[in-house]
Amino acid sequence: MTQRARQIGDALLKVEGVHLSFGGVKALSDVSFEIREHEILAIIGPNGAGKSSMLNVINGFYHPQEGTITYKGETRKRMKPHAAAKTGIARTFQNIALFRGMSTLDNIMTGRLLKMRRNFLWQALYWGPAKNEEMAHRASVERIIDFLEIQSIRRTPVGRLPYGLQKRVELGRALAAEPDLLLLDEPMAGMNVEEKEDMCRFVLDVNDEFGTTIALIEHDMSVVMDISDRVVVLDYGRKIADGTPDQVRADRVVIDAYLGVSHDQSETAEQA
Repeated sequence: MTQRARQIGDALLKVEGVHLSFGGVKALSDVSFEIREHEILAIIGPNGAGKSSMLNVINGFYHPQEGTITYKGETRKRMKPHAAAKTGIARTFQNIALFRGMSTLDNIMTGRLLKMRRNFLWQALYWGPAKNEEMAHRASVERIIDFLEIQSIRRTPVGRLPYGLQKRVELGRALAAEPDLLLLDEPMAGMNVEEKEDMCRFVLDVNDEFGTTIALIEHDMSVVMDISDRVVVLDYGRKIADGTPDQVRADRVVIDAYLGVSHDQSETAEQA
C-alpha cells in the first residue's frame, strides 16, 4: 500500500442519483459515487460518456434535474460556480481557459482573487493594507511557480507558450485558490510523452505534499492505472464500474465499453 493510499479518509463529496438531460438527450442517468479525502479519483469512459458533464455538475456549472451533491457534509442540488470556488472546489478545463495576453504570473494571480479581502478602491490606490495584501498573494503565487518549475516563463504572455506549458499554467491558477478538491478535465490531452510524465509528477506531488483531493478525467489508460487510487467508469451517462485500477482493468463490462461491444452482444456471448 502506498503512502498516498494510507492517507485516504472519508468521503469529501458524494454524488447521489444524479440525472442530467439537455432536451431529450440524457447526459447522466442515476449516477452515484463518492470522492474520498486525499485520494486521486479517475473518471473514465468513451467519448460522450458524460465525464465532463459530471465535473460541471460538481462545480455548479450544470444543475441536475434529479439527485444531490453532498460536499463537506452539506447536501445541495444547485450551486453557482463562484460559490463552489469559495467552498474549496477548483478546476481546469478540457479546452485551455487562460488570459492569453497576460503573463504566466498574472494568470496565476487571478486564482487568488477569492482570497483577496480589500475592496476595489484600496486595490486601485495600491497603498497600505492593499499593497501588503497583494504582496502576500504574490508570494504565494511565486511558490506555486517554483513548485511547477516554470520560473523561466513567469513574465511570458501565455499565448506565446507551447501547449504543454499552458496546461501547467492553468494547473497553477487552480492551485492558487488553495482548493480542497481539484477537478482536472483531461490535464494531459494533446501532450507528448515527456510532458505527460511531468504532469503526472505534478499531480502526484499536489496530492502528496498539499493533501489535495483530486478527481480527474483522462483518456490515457496507462496514466490512469499509474496514478489513480480509484476509478469510476461512465458509459452513455451511466456508471458501469467503481473500484481500484486493477479491479476496473479486469472488469468485463468496462472492457466491452472500450471495445465498442454493445450490451446485447455481451449478454449473447455470455449465454453462448
